[in-house]
Amino acid sequence: MRRALSVLSSLALGACSVFGVRDGTEEPRFSVIDHLGAVEIRSYGPRIAAETAVEGDEISARSQGFRLLAGYIFGGNTGKASIAMTAPVAQSSTIAMTAPVAAARDAEGRWVIRFFMPASFTLATLPVPNDSRVRLVEVPGETMAVLRFSGSTAPEPVAARQAELRQSLAGSAWHPAGEVVAWFYDPPWTIPSLRRNEVAVAVAHSP
Repeated sequence: MRRALSVLSSLALGACSVFGVRDGTEEPRFSVIDHLGAVEIRSYGPRIAAETAVEGDEISARSQGFRLLAGYIFGGNTGKASIAMTAPVAQSSTIAMTAPVAAARDAEGRWVIRFFMPASFTLATLPVPNDSRVRLVEVPGETMAVLRFSGSTAPEPVAARQAELRQSLAGSAWHPAGEVVAWFYDPPWTIPSLRRNEVAVAVAHSP
């Protein structure tokens, strides 16, 4: 009976992920401090991320990085502990120590992918990754301009939304203070029109 309930629970969660339902998935805490049309200006506190740097094109790097980080949170660590999955996963073209589950390019041209850790953990309490390609980093608090969108996570539509975000900031009281990153909240099998995706950039307020 218990096994049957477990299977039914897994099937239900899988169905939810297809339809973009993320009930119970922890996200980094933030407060909205301003709006620029569809763009939210959010204040994030400090958080911790597990990250890895991989080579390849944007899509394959995202997939490889996801597998490496999933290995860590699903027991590939010194404590053989399972760590709850959080959202979003982030991707960008430069390594930014102030972005969510993230992908970015480092100085060597590799993509850096991040999973943000649950708020209940500290660097001292998180288990050490078994894979040397995974490392734990502290991400300081920051102010981010964020534009939400649904649909495809392919490079072209993501790049178009990043350009839209930059344009929204032009002439406003907020100016970019870093590289634009992409945040993904749903697995790739989620129906595109029901996905939650975001592009974000650290910002500073003009005096």
